[in-house]
Amino acid sequence: MICPSELRRLLEQGASFGLIDVREHGEYNLAHVAGASSLPRRLLESNVRRLVPWRGAHVVVYDDDGRRAELAARTLERMGYARVDVLKGGINRWASENHPTEWGMNVPSKEFGESIEVRHHVPTIEAHELDARMRRGDKLVVLDTRTVEEYEKFCIPGGCGLPGGELPLRISDVAVPPGATIVVNCAGRTRSIIGARVLQRMGLPNVVSLKNGTSGWVLAGLGLEQGADRVELPEPSSEGLARAETFARRVADEDGVGLLDVEALRELMARAGDQAVYLIDVRTEAEFTGGHIPGFWNFPGGQAVQRADDVVALRDAQVVFCCDGITRAAVTASWYRQMGFSNVYAVDGGVGAWTGAGLPLEVGFAKSPPSGLPKPTGAVSAVSPADLRLMLQATPGSTVLFVDTSRAFSAGHVAGARWLPRGRLELKIDTVVPDRAAPVIVTDESGDQAPLAAATLHELGYADVTYLAGGTAAWRSAGLPVEQGLSGVMEPPDDVLSSGPERSSADMIQYLRWEVLLGRKYEQE
Repeated sequence: MICPSELRRLLEQGASFGLIDVREHGEYNLAHVAGASSLPRRLLESNVRRLVPWRGAHVVVYDDDGRRAELAARTLERMGYARVDVLKGGINRWASENHPTEWGMNVPSKEFGESIEVRHHVPTIEAHELDARMRRGDKLVVLDTRTVEEYEKFCIPGGCGLPGGELPLRISDVAVPPGATIVVNCAGRTRSIIGARVLQRMGLPNVVSLKNGTSGWVLAGLGLEQGADRVELPEPSSEGLARAETFARRVADEDGVGLLDVEALRELMARAGDQAVYLIDVRTEAEFTGGHIPGFWNFPGGQAVQRADDVVALRDAQVVFCCDGITRAAVTASWYRQMGFSNVYAVDGGVGAWTGAGLPLEVGFAKSPPSGLPKPTGAVSAVSPADLRLMLQATPGSTVLFVDTSRAFSAGHVAGARWLPRGRLELKIDTVVPDRAAPVIVTDESGDQAPLAAATLHELGYADVTYLAGGTAAWRSAGLPVEQGLSGVMEPPDDVLSSGPERSSADMIQYLRWEVLLGRKYEQE
């Protein structure tokens, strides 16, 4: 246990530790301790080894009142983390003792984006002005720096998808008419600003960020395009690649990014068992799965900047970025240096240098199964969709639990299922299934959470527990019907939050005003 005053002292001293909020993202968004990473308890077994790669690190976990955090600490200790503390009384006690909180997601990156706009005078364009210029037929190139998945849902009409991490590598080969204005946009502000600043720093003329992104476009009463497919990335030409690499080496030098050759990289990787080392490949998913350096995991560069607190929980750790050559890794690393990370490196030559040294690549996703995933035993076994359907017909009194998010539950679940999020499973199960001899079938969306939840129920003494293999996704694939909506949910869920234009207008206005306020302090510098 650690008391609030001791945690505050550690934060003020800049001590080396990882602070993890194990509540759901929706709860974290409303109020959290500044500097905390959001990792819901249900995802610990899958994701904590990336967020905190060294099990010798000091980790502090907290929730609202301490109960979920104690369960999370037990999980971490089972996983081999030796120095785990729980914030006594959670954020409720923290706030009651007048320690500060903040709201929002990925606040460090968003505040950083606002500071970049102020300090470097990144020009912007209002939605109405952009719309008017489009109607006039002005020369414009609209580049959407969000993920492909976000872009394909909706985009600024006529905009092309070019994720932010790809901008410096590929911009020279984008068809930009002479004299055209390049407009960079995202869902809100951060990625627009960061993308425009990259192009500004590369020396491109007529670059602006779209003020407030697609959210600002919607608030201006303008319509978005849906289902766009302009996502094919231009292949870098030799001239474009040379320009990109020259820029990358310049920013690495100016911002203090260390460049690692293959020998230095291997030496650092060998020390990963004794210190925190983050190994992050910032290329596209397709490139990563085609072949990557063993031990690296994939987090595309634009998202790595946008969500730095989701990537690195130990700010004084060694953080290594890699791509195919130097551009995307060095530019991403330069942003991290500007954000205040002290030990940041790029692999000089990337995967090409690795293979050039005669070393093998790994293909596909080296996805480790969640820690503690139960092996098939008689105690907790899987059931196929077809068999589950027969079980429910034969035993109509069985309880089906859906332990994933409320959003996934609402999108579709086995008819009659009860929503009980895995993070609260031990705390709420007695109210849902008081009889520990009753049959319980655990489900989720993809099949990752249900086995772990079923194992927990078995440990609690539930004698007849199974889980749906492959989750609701497998149930749908088998052609079986799903029930939609928050059926049986009596209280408004607080586990998920909407983003961008998915928010209500009032939420968008409040969110955008909050983001702008993050940068006000830099106007006084």
